[in-house]
Amino acid sequence: MSSTNVVRTALTAAGVGFLATSCAPSDRVPESALAGFTTEGLAAHIETLASDAFEGRGPSSHGEEQTVAYLQAEFEKLGIEPGNEGSWTQDVPLVEITASPDARLEITGANGSQTLRYGPDFMAWTKRVGGSVSVGHSEIVFVGYGVVAPEWGWNDYEGLDVRAKTVVILVNDPGFARKDTALFDGPAMTYYGRWTYKYEEAARQGAAAALIVHETEPAGYPWDVVTGSWSGGQFDLVRDDDGMSRVAVEGWIHGDRARELFQLAGQDYDALKLQADQRGFEPVPLGLQASVALRNTTRRSVSRNVVGVLPGAARPDEFVIYMAHWDHLGRDPTLEGDQIFNGALDNATGTGGLLELAKVYASLEAPPRRSVVFLAVTAEEQGLLGSAYYGTHPLYPPAQTVAAINMDGLNIYGRVRDIVVVGYGKSELDDYLASAVGLQGRRVDPDPEPEKGFYYRSDHFSLAKAGIPALYTDAGIDHVEHGQEWGRARRDEYTADRYHKPTDEFDPSWDLSGAVEDLQLLFHVGYRLAAGSDWPNWRDGSEFKAARDAQRRQWP
Repeated sequence: MSSTNVVRTALTAAGVGFLATSCAPSDRVPESALAGFTTEGLAAHIETLASDAFEGRGPSSHGEEQTVAYLQAEFEKLGIEPGNEGSWTQDVPLVEITASPDARLEITGANGSQTLRYGPDFMAWTKRVGGSVSVGHSEIVFVGYGVVAPEWGWNDYEGLDVRAKTVVILVNDPGFARKDTALFDGPAMTYYGRWTYKYEEAARQGAAAALIVHETEPAGYPWDVVTGSWSGGQFDLVRDDDGMSRVAVEGWIHGDRARELFQLAGQDYDALKLQADQRGFEPVPLGLQASVALRNTTRRSVSRNVVGVLPGAARPDEFVIYMAHWDHLGRDPTLEGDQIFNGALDNATGTGGLLELAKVYASLEAPPRRSVVFLAVTAEEQGLLGSAYYGTHPLYPPAQTVAAINMDGLNIYGRVRDIVVVGYGKSELDDYLASAVGLQGRRVDPDPEPEKGFYYRSDHFSLAKAGIPALYTDAGIDHVEHGQEWGRARRDEYTADRYHKPTDEFDPSWDLSGAVEDLQLLFHVGYRLAAGSDWPNWRDGSEFKAARDAQRRQWP
């Protein structure tokens, strides 16, 4: 028997085990469905989507045209129906702003000056639509973590007027450096630790520019991820004010250059960083001025979320959503050698998994009671833009949406004993997953890297903000053959060598048996919800529960 057949036999056996559940007969998972997931089918989708022909699946590019056409053709082949009133797509209006890479950040002070180069030393962009933006001789203020969190009694801007000033900000949360669980969530990042929040808060405070200091551990990725992710065109949703409410210049500064900047100011960066980690921290004017000009080109476009639906048999106006982002970083013609960011793991795997799930649902003898939606969103890599647009322009009412299940990076290393829930403990969906995992003889583990803030870095977050209970799983690390240390090393290796780089390419030697097991789990969770009548909720204490409670009062 071939190794592939061994894997399929093992997985089918696991699927049979699902039938011996305490579920009601109406939501019992069919054996034939679980046997329908195959490593070959998943690999074929990943290889196609991550091929050079798709040019890195950049939004509003030729690669998008190919990707959308492929997804639509695959859904049609399966018999899945268009999910937007007869259309396969939802338009997402975008604006792309590309800064010229010849920008320089000039720092001046009484003790001298410092010139930072775009790329090696700093990255900067603007969300303001226009030909150029500039900040000249702007006073620099160190604002610690740049957090205003009344519920934590924390305000890094208290008593400070930063209008026309440049704020320098630490990444992650107060409490991270000392792993102090009395501050925020200690080593686990909250939304206050995300770069998106820090730019949003700097804008609310009226700053002219906001620069986040990059350090690999608290950021969760090395500097070349910053240069790869924030060079070239930067997308945003089209906004009524053309982004004029945003900070004029947003950016990152390399950690080594930040230390030199503080030294130029006569300050000790590490000492101030420790002070910023304590209650009562007061912002520190550095006695320096920043000047930077960005020459931009602007392009407006329409990208697309792709959506298919399997209508429910009894309650078609209630919905379970499976989602994954189809996009990646596209192509960078300024690079020497390989210019294509293929995004094989991130996220051709999740998109391929979405198609495998659609295949299995379409193969059912009868559809479940509720409708099942397959949502492939755009521009995740640009700040969750496609899902954010869906969250504010939902095709299916949130009050009638039972749950969302998100896939962003499937397991490519083989079978594991665990599956990770990012945001474990936030919703009752954990219980549905735990039931399925136990039947595979596996276990649910919380996120082993909570400091990296993955909960706020993928598309489920946009639907969670809309109140919809959302489940986001990640590949486990306790490998059946090699153990946890090996699994952790593979994860670290990917982050260091392939994450958001042209080297994230499909490898035929990948072992997708673990990914298939995970897809079976997600099918089990979604099928039980779609075939049943439950309305899972967020747990008490979740920041999303109030919105969900209000929705439940709207729909029986």
